[in-house]
Amino acid sequence: MDLNIVVLVKQVPDTKSVTGKAMNEDGTVNRAALPAIFNPDDLHALEAALAIKDQVPGSRVNVISMGPPAAAQVLKECLFRGADFAALLSDRRFAGADTLATSYALACAIKKVGTVDLVFCGHQAIDGDTAQVGPQTAEKLGMNQITCVSAFEKVDAEKKELTVRRSIEGGYEV
Repeated sequence: MDLNIVVLVKQVPDTKSVTGKAMNEDGTVNRAALPAIFNPDDLHALEAALAIKDQVPGSRVNVISMGPPAAAQVLKECLFRGADFAALLSDRRFAGADTLATSYALACAIKKVGTVDLVFCGHQAIDGDTAQVGPQTAEKLGMNQITCVSAFEKVDAEKKELTVRRSIEGGYEV
């Protein structure tokens, strides 16, 4: 039995390249002054999804991002790495969206993919550090969520069961 997997990814400003021009006078990030990169935690999520695709033949990895047209570059990288489908949600009305609005838009897009078995999200985006979009999206989809996953111990596609290792304070749990 194959799995239909969605990975949510984001293009973010490279916070390692911060200069004096990185901040606007109003305290917001001057995104034009920083190069854009693939959010590192989302890249880990993509790699995990692709590893499961390799373990479960016939599985499909769909990638969705919400951002400006330039975010298509991150989606192209996803396809290059082995994703099967990529979609970009881009509209000027999304500018400045908070986590609630972002998770709503992403949940609507995931529903368009069809029946989905797994949704992967990185821990958080380095430009906002809220770690809320993944959990809020899961809530809107009515899906169970497991946060802080560090390893997949077992994937049983037939039973639609996962055994994972997740980090917790002072150790891990399975």
